[in-house]
Amino acid sequence: MSRHIQITFDAHDPRALSTFWREVLGYVHPGPPGVELPAGADPLAAWEEFLARIGVPEDQRNTRSAIEDPDGHGPRVFFQQVPEDKVAKNRVHLDVRAAPGLSGEERMVALEAECERLVALGATRRQRFEPDPPMSTGFIVMADPEGNEFCLD
Repeated sequence: MSRHIQITFDAHDPRALSTFWREVLGYVHPGPPGVELPAGADPLAAWEEFLARIGVPEDQRNTRSAIEDPDGHGPRVFFQQVPEDKVAKNRVHLDVRAAPGLSGEERMVALEAECERLVALGATRRQRFEPDPPMSTGFIVMADPEGNEFCLD
């Protein structure tokens, strides 16, 4: 039997990091439990109101955040606030599949376009790896706004 997974990020600013990854992955912030959000409503604002209503102190309202695949296929991604800085390379990272089915120069052009979009969102470009058949079709190593490495693949 397979298991569902949740990917968890340690973060200084869970709300900001979840917003970055929401845009990268095309995910959504879910609304608070038991709250019916009208079309176009801001789920983060709804969370702020919900947390205030249940008595969560203001300084604790950005200790957690989550995003979900709107189609229900991908894993939930959870962000939890931690005090310490990231100090080493990730041992596990995400590969964002930005050019599925493409190869050669067409693939690298698509990866570069996605890289440019993500840099505008706050990512940092680290290194480009050229295609090296048969083992690699090429990829770009990046980091999110808090320094977590990921690849455009």
